[in-house]
Amino acid sequence: MTSHGNQEVAAIVVAAGSGVRLGHESPKAAIEIAGIPMVTRATQAMLSGGANKVIVVAPEAWTERFGQFFTHYVDRVRVIAGGLLRQDSVRLGLAHIGSAEIVLVHDAARPLVPPFIVDRVIEAVREGAPAVIPVIPQVDSLRRIRRSWTVAVDRSTFLRVQTPQGFDAQILRQAHAHAGDKEYTDDATMCEAIDVPVMTVPGDSLAFKITEPMDLVLAEVIARGEA
Repeated sequence: MTSHGNQEVAAIVVAAGSGVRLGHESPKAAIEIAGIPMVTRATQAMLSGGANKVIVVAPEAWTERFGQFFTHYVDRVRVIAGGLLRQDSVRLGLAHIGSAEIVLVHDAARPLVPPFIVDRVIEAVREGAPAVIPVIPQVDSLRRIRRSWTVAVDRSTFLRVQTPQGFDAQILRQAHAHAGDKEYTDDATMCEAIDVPVMTVPGDSLAFKITEPMDLVLAEVIARGEA
């Protein structure tokens, strides 16, 4: 496979979710970790990891506020209003990537992702992979529900998927065009629906997703420890 080191990279940071489960009235991505909003941390990781520009997809009523988070990045970060579903937000973001040939899709709820993971995903796409996801092993025991009882399953056959996910821009556009009204949990699954193979690269435990209050506590401790 040929490496294409001069391809432009755009990252879409999905930040349109609410903070209800975390006990906040503001959007989740606006919640601060060690004094810095999640969406700001996530965006900085994309830029540090090799993205040339970032499209932040924010809650419609918060686009102006989110824009204030990026006053020092006006030439590299654009804030737009998101859609109803996550995939709607990504599709809206795709309309603003311009001539970028590689697209990253990242959840703002993974604010501590190390930049080297971002770089790893970009390089895999540059080397010819049409769709790339960072993954980590499943460490907990798993059980499958069977009616009124459960059965153990082999955890070694499962992987936990993280973001950013990376794509050839044209392929991701095709996947979204094909998706229509069908809902998908992530963009890699959407690509598989049009028979695009998905490559994996090693992820990192720091790219965990903040969904519960305890996740926020952990992120705060980690961020303050790194400061």
